[in-house]
Amino acid sequence: MFNQKKHPPMRNAIGAGMQVQGPCTFEDGLQIDGTVLGDVLPASEQSVSKIVIGPTGQVQGTIRADFIVIAGTVIGNVQALEALELQASAHVQSEAIQYRTLNPSGIAVIRSPWLMST
Repeated sequence: MFNQKKHPPMRNAIGAGMQVQGPCTFEDGLQIDGTVLGDVLPASEQSVSKIVIGPTGQVQGTIRADFIVIAGTVIGNVQALEALELQASAHVQSEAIQYRTLNPSGIAVIRSPWLMST
């Protein structure tokens, strides 16, 4: 499912117990196990990006990357330019969720009026 582009290395992390007030930009991959209050966006649209929100991770804001894996909580819009993977523990409350490929891994809780495949 995630074959279109090569996944970038996970070079960045927001650890459990950390809280960051955004917007937050990153290069390559970002692991979120803490809380981000604000948008999470790639620093450059030219390079491949990946966001992994772990089971303890929470984001309140828009998230955008080529590859997105959600096992935690997102309250905000989700834009996966290539692929979106939703783990069984995921909770997503969003106005719009965009993805090219959707890979659900169990039953996630999704509240969104717009679920769009691009």
